[in-house]
Amino acid sequence: MQKEDLIENNPLRVFAQDGTGKKINQRMGLVMARAGLGKTAILVQIALDNILRGHQVLHVSVGASLDKTRVWYDDILNDIAAGAKLDDPEEIRTEVMRNRLIMTFKEAGFTRPKLEERLNDLIYQNVFRPACVVIDGFDFNGAGRQSVADIREMMEVMDLQVWFSALVHRDDERVSAAGVPAPCHEVDDLFDTVVLVQPEDDGRNFSLNVLKDATGCVKPGKALALDPSTYLVKKA
Repeated sequence: MQKEDLIENNPLRVFAQDGTGKKINQRMGLVMARAGLGKTAILVQIALDNILRGHQVLHVSVGASLDKTRVWYDDILNDIAAGAKLDDPEEIRTEVMRNRLIMTFKEAGFTRPKLEERLNDLIYQNVFRPACVVIDGFDFNGAGRQSVADIREMMEVMDLQVWFSALVHRDDERVSAAGVPAPCHEVDDLFDTVVLVQPEDDGRNFSLNVLKDATGCVKPGKALALDPSTYLVKKA
């Protein structure tokens, strides 16, 4: 399989367009799940889809080390290469290394001004200009609504796609009118797309259920599947 086939067959490519198939430059997305159900793996696959389609991606890791984040990319790429039987996996690895930048923050140190300052330094020096930013580990419980609104404003000003992950707790039953669970139930209006990872009835498999999408790319409720052994997204 060649890179073009990989792009075409990636089910996550649906989030790069609207309901008519037109490319979307701006989308604020959210992947929600309980601990251990693949939030980071899904963000990495969203990042890889963007890279393979020719974009640069900034991966912001809040509260996790650079090495741990790199391992996620290595593992996901290994699983993709093995499953797809790529003609030249090293070519894709090189492309990912060239067009991905990992930026780490301590939990208390992540704010829009700090992110924007570091990102603008790279842009102004013509070092790196991402079209997509994924933010893993953001503390929705500790951050106020304005912090999320600030990132959305940054997305609009810088013409970006931004994807967050959020940790859902089993014993927290708060939920928004749109069905978005805590801790994001009071900020769900700031997101264009919200996806919830849920276990299937058999307890062994997982699905990605779209709770909300304002762009028309996919109907709410339509699910993708998640391979429980590799955390690779696949068609349901």
